[in-house]
Amino acid sequence: MNGLTEQQAKEFHAQFKVTYTAFVGLAALAHLMVLANNPWF
Repeated sequence: MNGLTEQQAKEFHAQFKVTYTAFVGLAALAHLMVLANNPWF
């Protein structure tokens, strides 16, 4: 469908999971830092 072999797709997916997890972790950390600095309650 997209020109990748099954092995290439698995490799891409493995790297994507790592990158996405790092992004979500950094976003959560940034949100916690903002919350700690400027709580709304």
